[in-house]
Formats: sequence, C-alpha cells, structure tokens
Amino acid sequence: MTQKKISNASFAHPAEEMFAQIMDYYGIQWEYEPRTFDLEWDSEGNVTLAFTPDFFLPDQSLYIELTTLRPQLSTRKNKKMRLMNELYPDIKIKLMKRRDMRDMMVKYGLYDEAGQIQGTESQKKAS
Repeated sequence: MTQKKISNASFAHPAEEMFAQIMDYYGIQWEYEPRTFDLEWDSEGNVTLAFTPDFFLPDQSLYIELTTLRPQLSTRKNKKMRLMNELYPDIKIKLMKRRDMRDMMVKYGLYDEAGQIQGTESQKKAS
C-alpha cells in the first residue's frame, strides 16, 4: 500500500490535516476515513448509528479518532467508542482528545498549530 499524502484528502477539521502532516513527515502510512462501522440498528435491521474513525494506520492496524470537543459535549462520541469496543473487540482504536493532539504538536515543534486547537474556537469548528 502506498502512503497517502495530504493533497489527496479533504479534511473535516484543521486538526485532522495537522495529524496527517505529522504522519506524512514521519513516513507513517495512513488512510483517511476508510471504513464505517455499523453500531445500532432498528427493528427492521436498518442502521441507525454508525461510526467512521478519522484515520487508519495500516502498519499498526490501528484506527485513530480525533476530537476537539469539550468533555461535556463528547457524549455521542464516547458512546460510539464504547459500542465499537463492544461490537468490534478485535479492532484497535484510539481516541485522541484535544489535549493529546496539542501535546503531540508541541512535541514536534508545531507551536502555532497547537494554539489553533486550543480553546473554544476550535471546539466550535468541530461542532
């Protein structure tokens, strides 16, 4: 599989683009929103809730979900993560919260970018 480059993807949030840039810089293969997992169904078998993690890192067999939401607003995302773990126990998935992403950006010297996902403005963009 070839490494996907940022120019081939359209991101929903600036934090996703920054994550992809870090993966590209370090030569880590990634795929953006490659799979949707069904989580809940109605009585007729129609999917009523699904989840598409932001990234898949094929070399690690790991899905990554990024969130910039405040903890009290992330109830829906937490529910999806819980259902993922229950319904797909063999799928490895990690939730990276705003603080995790900010810390990663600072670690790699991306101070301006880290500032962009700090505070309420970044949380509004994710809503």
